[in-house]
Amino acid sequence: MENIEVIDPKKDSLGKRIFRIIWKTAAGFLGLSIFFVIFFRFVPVPITPLMVIRCGEQLFDGKEMKLKHDWVSIDKISKHLPLAVVCSEDQNFLNHSGFDIEAIEKSVEASKKGKRLRGASTISQQTAKNVFLWPGRSWVRKGFEVYFTVLIEFVWSKERIMEVYLNSIEMGNGVYGAEAAANQYWKTSAEKLSKHQAAAIAAILPNPRRYSANPPGPYVQERIGWIVGQMGQWGTLKFK
Repeated sequence: MENIEVIDPKKDSLGKRIFRIIWKTAAGFLGLSIFFVIFFRFVPVPITPLMVIRCGEQLFDGKEMKLKHDWVSIDKISKHLPLAVVCSEDQNFLNHSGFDIEAIEKSVEASKKGKRLRGASTISQQTAKNVFLWPGRSWVRKGFEVYFTVLIEFVWSKERIMEVYLNSIEMGNGVYGAEAAANQYWKTSAEKLSKHQAAAIAAILPNPRRYSANPPGPYVQERIGWIVGQMGQWGTLKFK
């Protein structure tokens, strides 16, 4: 007698419901992510997940909540600052499509030799992470970072990526963006930052809550000298 497989309609229905939920969630995420990337191509980013997280950490620790963030257009930011951060953080920024493959390969080789892991995160990746994601080193977050990096590189110009970067990244304890940093450290505006001041901000970006742009410690002072030297070699930064 031939065996006949009996399919439980309830089990089949449950599987379909789970599939529909997953499909709708994925489609919803895709739609929202594309919408916000296009939206922020034209509109200033008012707040980022990191800003909210830092405020929560301050309240949890019983500290006064500090959040300084003033958006200014890139033409109101000293030309020295974009150049300084490119020299310090991502010298292939204008040439790559979001990922510096050469830097990644060097980082992998260094780790294989037991050396300290070198940073290979580009300005585009840092912008994607700061605007759309949460801090962390999990593979899940890294996957989302790759996704958003590809999106902003496709939708935004390099100048826009730089503008959002300089207005959104953490530049001190509770200080976000060039305008707030210029006021915090020198009581001036982002537009009036000197070459040395711009280099000082760029020098603390790897760990802005540990280091100070003014007054700078020995490590930051050394970094400032190196960045200023790199800026002199570059001359000017021209967006295409």
